[in-house]
Amino acid sequence: MMTNLFSAFEPSTNIFNLSLNWTSTFIGLLFIPSMFWLLSSRIQIMWNKMNLTLHNEFKTLLGPKSFNGTTFMFISIFIMMMFNNFLGLFPYIFTSTSHLVLTFSIALPMWLSFMLFGWINHTNHMFTHLVPQGTPPALMSFMVLIETISNIIRPGTLAVRLAANMIAGHLLLTLLGNTGPSMMMNMISMLIFGQMLLLILESAVALIQAYVFSILSTLYSSEVY
Repeated sequence: MMTNLFSAFEPSTNIFNLSLNWTSTFIGLLFIPSMFWLLSSRIQIMWNKMNLTLHNEFKTLLGPKSFNGTTFMFISIFIMMMFNNFLGLFPYIFTSTSHLVLTFSIALPMWLSFMLFGWINHTNHMFTHLVPQGTPPALMSFMVLIETISNIIRPGTLAVRLAANMIAGHLLLTLLGNTGPSMMMNMISMLIFGQMLLLILESAVALIQAYVFSILSTLYSSEVY
């Protein structure tokens, strides 16, 4: 039974003589998004800057006629390829991007979707790409054949470029590592130093190849508008 009309406002809830009623003052912070009251970590800032840089670059390549949100598809491909390439540098981790099954299964559907969209919606524009501007009339038929072949082999070159670069670096690291047991002790230090340099090079290749794959996919898609 309420003895006082204002007793409901007294901070009476406590544990070990510590009043818990005052915690309601800070509960409101839970309703505020964390981005307004927590500082971003350096990793978050780095990712945001990288995504913004890639977005601006891809948006420039796609042009003003591109659909909104198209750049995020290529940014996602870049991040997926980069993570797979880097993870393959760790021992006993399967490098999925060194196999044509993965690279070709990503490159081919993208190329097919670009081609279907272009030929269905911008047929005349796609025909103009087959004959570069300024081509002599006598060479037009050959240029159509050359441009058609170069267009058809695009998914294959995308897939083979990435897989071959990943395989080459890993093979070199494996071959040098297998020579270690048969080497003299004074040569082991040189072998380790060489392996470290190759590992740094492979880290750069992992980043560059992911960027090349995504940037070429962006260029191919920009031609269908």
